[in-house]
Amino acid sequence: MNKLAIITGGSRGLGRSSALALADKGVDVLFTYHSNSGAAQEVVEAIRQKGQKAYAMPLDTRDVSAFTAFTQQVKSILQREFGREDFDYLLNNAGTGLHASIEETTYAELEDMLAIHVKGPFFLTQALLPFMKDGGHILNVSSGLARFSLPGSAAYAMAKGAVEVMTRYMAKELAARQIRVNTIAPGAIATDFRDGNIRDNQQMNQMVSSITALGRVGEAEDIGGVVGLFFSQEAGWMTGQRIEASGGMFL
Repeated sequence: MNKLAIITGGSRGLGRSSALALADKGVDVLFTYHSNSGAAQEVVEAIRQKGQKAYAMPLDTRDVSAFTAFTQQVKSILQREFGREDFDYLLNNAGTGLHASIEETTYAELEDMLAIHVKGPFFLTQALLPFMKDGGHILNVSSGLARFSLPGSAAYAMAKGAVEVMTRYMAKELAARQIRVNTIAPGAIATDFRDGNIRDNQQMNQMVSSITALGRVGEAEDIGGVVGLFFSQEAGWMTGQRIEASGGMFL
């Protein structure tokens, strides 16, 4: 039986790249999307063209109250679409950014960052654990901004810092089931994140390249490849770790 990954936010950006990279490794994929069903279906078709099973489900990961019904749907879809009752990998990827100074950040904006990046992954992981195979792997997405500081990123980076602490505690508490839990921390990536600021702003692109050891901004495929590495037997002795995939930003 093929391995099966559940990915949040799999219709675009890093989630899409990760889903396709895993499909290339023979992994089936069940992923969520926020609102763009057309983009999600394109990813489903791309995965199926690679010979793997795929299914997309809508979910707003900040809506914790929806998780009970969502997990019941997951249980049904696992049986109907994948012919199984469990899954192997969970990638907590769904998220969005915020650019605002500490003085400008509102209470609602900080709450939103915490809901999307901390509360959502925490409680969704909790809800899905009964369906995860022993010996599985959870990968949480942080950011290079949890290590280095750039003005305007405080609320987002604070949430990602919490993700890294959460990962260590998950790794400790789930070790009895041989479930590994790690953090991947991407650097600046040329996607539509923050309205495509890195991808479309030539000045920003050049600035990032100038402070990156490998001399360019990252691409979504760079991160998808690292996710594929995490979800492999070769990485089986890693747990509770933070690995930054940033091309060497601010070394």
